[in-house]
Amino acid sequence: MEEFAIFRTPQTMIYGRQSFEKVGEEAALRGKKALVISDQVMEGIGYVRQCCQYLEDYGVEHAIYLGVASEPTDQYVSESLEVFEKESCDLIISLGGGSCIDTAKAIAVLATNGGYIGEYMGGGKIADHAPIPHISIPTTAGTGSEATDVTVITSTTDDVKMMIKQPAFMPLVAIVDPLLSVSSPPHITAATGVDALSHAIEAYLSKRSHPMTDMMALSAMKWIVGNIEITYKDGENIDAREAMSLGALQAGIAFSNASVCLVHGMSRPIGALFHVPHGYSNAMLLPAVLEFSKEACIERLADLGRIFHDENESLSNREAAEVAVRSVKALCLTLNIPNLKQWGIDEGAFNQAVQKMTKDAIASGSPANNPRVPTEQELAELYHTCYQYQFTTEEKVQ
Repeated sequence: MEEFAIFRTPQTMIYGRQSFEKVGEEAALRGKKALVISDQVMEGIGYVRQCCQYLEDYGVEHAIYLGVASEPTDQYVSESLEVFEKESCDLIISLGGGSCIDTAKAIAVLATNGGYIGEYMGGGKIADHAPIPHISIPTTAGTGSEATDVTVITSTTDDVKMMIKQPAFMPLVAIVDPLLSVSSPPHITAATGVDALSHAIEAYLSKRSHPMTDMMALSAMKWIVGNIEITYKDGENIDAREAMSLGALQAGIAFSNASVCLVHGMSRPIGALFHVPHGYSNAMLLPAVLEFSKEACIERLADLGRIFHDENESLSNREAAEVAVRSVKALCLTLNIPNLKQWGIDEGAFNQAVQKMTKDAIASGSPANNPRVPTEQELAELYHTCYQYQFTTEEKVQ
């Protein structure tokens, strides 16, 4: 741990069943007209209309932007900012997955600080002015973006996922209602669930972890490991959905303060170049990266192994670390997580992109937080390993 540590969270966090109903009350405390940033899926389900009704109940006017159709891009940011300014809004509400929330984070900062979102990458431009109040409402148990000061926006000019981290990007309010995640189909539940698990694991393994983040990361791992298969097989199980939502929230808090590591560093270039959703790309990479990192973090991986199989207390740290890696591989197999080849990425195109992906991953800074920091050559080799990585050929770990 460093000499001192910083721990940031949203000002207000409301979680639990029916907490969505609080959005009107929270909005009325912070503005008069909200821009609701969401997508066509949330509109079709009826969540957007429901949100607007809650706002109307408290006298809050609203405008709507539903253009988020993929991983967030600078185009979505410019379009939604134009709507925000044209409609004279003073409040932002994001409703959906991480893409909607990340887009809203960018608008909240740009509306008061100006410039192009890419200028904020790497601290090139600092948000000196307070952002527009932002209420984030996730509909998946995955990204944890509702509780982080990070936004990831893809540049459409050079296919780079810009990871931007500053306190101003933290939502003011997070509302986490597990009932909203019931709409997620099994494959989304699986990918976002492993995404949340990767957040918790990387926060715990990160060189920048500290006792407060460890507490959140360990709790998140317990909630997620104990409930992810249940929600995958039975999406109507509200108790398990609630546990996953809480785990994803805690994982988001953990990694926002401890930073992520090699999985995320490698994942962003894959998403930018091959348009693999963030949750899937993290899930595809996690087992292989844990194998690569294992020798440098035996004790911490052992803690994860004992979460998977707490009934076997006689395992040595090394044995428990092996259990952790095998258990994550088996989990990905159970959840039908594909590898990069199975996803449909052309092998020739992938091989041609490895050099760029390697350089972009290193430039992001995330691999430097990993317990074992790869050389450029090792990172390139790891990309090749991940392309057709087999999660396991074993039976589920006992």
